[in-house]
Order: sequence, then C-alpha cells, then structure tokens
Amino acid sequence: MINRERLLEEFLELVRIPSPSGREKAMADLLVAKLAQMGLQVTVDDAGDKVGGQTGNVIGRLKGTVEAPTILFSAHMDTVTPCDAINPIVKNDTVYSDGTSVLGADDKGGITAILEALRVLKENSIPHGDVEVVFSIWEEGGLKGAFNLDTSALRAKHGYVLDSGGDVGQIITSGPAQDKIDAVIRGRSAHAGVAPEEGVSAIMIAARAIDRMNLLRIDPETTANVGYIMGGGATNIVTPEVTIRAEARSLDQEKLDRQSRHMVQCLEEAASHFGGSAEVTVTRAYPPFRLDDQHPTVAMVKRALERMGVTPTTTSTGGGSDTNVLNSKGIPSVNLGVGMRKVHTLEEHIHVKDLETSARMVLEIIRSFAGA
Repeated sequence: MINRERLLEEFLELVRIPSPSGREKAMADLLVAKLAQMGLQVTVDDAGDKVGGQTGNVIGRLKGTVEAPTILFSAHMDTVTPCDAINPIVKNDTVYSDGTSVLGADDKGGITAILEALRVLKENSIPHGDVEVVFSIWEEGGLKGAFNLDTSALRAKHGYVLDSGGDVGQIITSGPAQDKIDAVIRGRSAHAGVAPEEGVSAIMIAARAIDRMNLLRIDPETTANVGYIMGGGATNIVTPEVTIRAEARSLDQEKLDRQSRHMVQCLEEAASHFGGSAEVTVTRAYPPFRLDDQHPTVAMVKRALERMGVTPTTTSTGGGSDTNVLNSKGIPSVNLGVGMRKVHTLEEHIHVKDLETSARMVLEIIRSFAGA
C-alpha cells in the first residue's frame, strides 16, 4: 500500500527546504498544510517564542474510527548545518547529498515515513484509533522544542519517535541523562619572563584537573568528556583565566551524579592546589529514560515489526533525543531506527527501501493498536 514513488518525491521535497535549528518556519508551514489536507486537526504551539525561534512545534491529531489507545508519532523538523542548499541525488536506490551539505534524512526521513503512513491510512480507510503527530523544532543542540512542547492537549499513552540511525527494526528502549559541566578557572596574571612566580596559571590548573579526571568510557552505562577549552593569549603572560566545557552521561542516575561530582572535585582541588579558583556550574541537559521489553509501548512495536517480517531488536543509546523528554512528560516512548546513515556528515544518506519500510512500520503500529 505504500506508494514508493510518492514517498521518494516527498522526501526529496522536504530535504530541499533549509531548516536549521531555530529557522524551521518554511518546513513547519508546509507540514501544517500537508497534515490539514489529510484531515488532521493542526496547531502550532508557542515553543518558538520561548526559545527565540521562527515557529513552534507542529501538533496534529487524527480522530480515530475505532476505540483504541491514542498513540503519538514524532520527528524533528530541524537539521544540522550545512543545510542551506541541499541538492539530493538518487543513485542505486539510495539518496545522498551532493557532498556540499548534509542530506537531512535526520530527521526528514522520519517525517516522510509518518506522512506517507497517514496518507495510506486515509486512502484505504484503514481502521485506527486516535493518532497524534508532533513535528518538533530545535532538536539538534538542546531538544528545545520537546522541552517546550505544549502537552496539555495530547492524550497519547504510547509514543514513537522516528529519529534513530539504526536499521529499521531497532528499538531504543533506554537513553542516558546528560550533565553539562561549565567551568571558569581563574588564576593571576603576571609577566611570564620577568615575574612568573607572581602569577597563577589558569592553564596549569586546567591541565592538572583534566589529568586527574576519569574520562571517555567510564563503564558500559557511563561516559564523560572535556570538549572545549579556551583561554590564554600571549606567551609572555601567565594566563589568568580559562573556560572549560565538559559533559557526563549515564543510563544510571546515581552513576551520573557520582561522575559529575568527581569532575567538579577535580576542578576545585586543582584550583586550590595552585591558589586559584574554579567557578563550576552543572546543568542537567536532559533526563534518562528506560522501558523494559515487556512494556506495552515496546511490545506493540515488536508485534508490528514481526508482522512485517522484520526482526525487532531492543537496545540502548548513548545519545539524547526527544524520546528522553517525552518520557519525562509522561508519555512512555521509544526511539525507532529509520535507516539513516552517517548523520551529521556530508556523507549522510538513506536507502529508499528503508524509507519505505519505515512508513510500513508506522502504518503497522497503528493497525496493531486498532486490532487490525
């Protein structure tokens, strides 16, 4: 029932529209029109106003034809850069960019699959319960759309986010929380050639702190990294200030708290050792989530995939997505693989057959909940 030619044409249409984070209005306007044309009730919330973007999250609702649990499908409208002039190329059943930009399959592959499934649902009068759709803004770089999503009108009991680069059939059932650790290290300036002993080097403080940190892979559930250091200028000046940005992630809340405390302690002890100071801020970027394999949200997508002849696999991820936020807002959700490859690079691509299978998956989830 999936119209392969239409599916591909729509995907190409969507990826050609530039939609970097905070500048998704053209994409949102098009999706509002597409959803309304299919008979969904459509609204745009005020998330854009809250985060300084052009538009809010697009929220659609398709009224059911049978009694069934309300389900939610979600994908994000924004892409990483460069994306201002995407020229998609189809070669050997695969869509690529021309090598000068990302493709934008992350996450317009997910959007396309949802749209095609809804269209087939309507065209074929397939019985279904209430279906809700969220196309979010500003997922890349902070999950801002999801955090500011107006959930007051949502009734979904099960959520499916189509935003994973894994194979179709992969179900991400757990994801980590992340702490952002920002530090301003202060020493004391002095002439490095005339009176270096009068100075306190912020660079030396930073070096000692980082050297004593447990970083990268801490254990199977926990990671940590220092990704940014800025400070210093002339070689003849003892550097008085350095800025550090780091992160820690874990599937286990206690482990995350312990790792973040460890990194803060390393910064503070190094500053004390040299007679400087460390102003450290720890911010929870997003919460963790975990659903077991027997959870109804997981069980139903597994059933749908098996009916398609696709072997489902459940796994965890080390990254964050709108899935984390939806779970925290009370909508049990998983992140589903849609087959996008090498995301966030100029080599990003997606197989047309994976777009098609993803659309079938969405359709089959809807049918499964409706008892079809």
